Amino acid sequence: MASSDDLLLDNQLCFALYSTSLLMTKVYKPLLSKLDLTYPQYLAMLSLWETDGLTVSELSSRMLTDPGSVTPLLKRLENEGLISRTRSSRDERVVELRLTDKGRQLKQKADDIPQCILNACDIDRKSLARLRQQVVDLRQRLQRSV
Repeated sequence: MASSDDLLLDNQLCFALYSTSLLMTKVYKPLLSKLDLTYPQYLAMLSLWETDGLTVSELSSRMLTDPGSVTPLLKRLENEGLISRTRSSRDERVVELRLTDKGRQLKQKADDIPQCILNACDIDRKSLARLRQQVVDLRQRLQRSV
């Protein structure tokens, strides 16, 4: 039987994660505005800085979203001259993503963001890595349940 405390907002894991995500995005906003990127665009760029040449499908899988929702974001990145989108010569249904010189250079401007996030969280790298791993483990358990 559930306790009366079980339905208090502040006792909900989902609210703790949701509200923390909102605040994390607020912390990122001024940092990313200097790069003229939104948070989802930043996630796409992080993925491409890590592995240039991803397909739209691979990127959407990496970002845990569907290809249809990532396409408008990619069009904006292409219009800004940060990436190119080309159809694969092997399979025209596949769209490949490549960083432009401007997109590669943007990575240097983003170099200080991780340290800014550490400072905003007031946490050391080791503690942050542990926390991140706990959240990733939770995400993986939730993925198995849906």
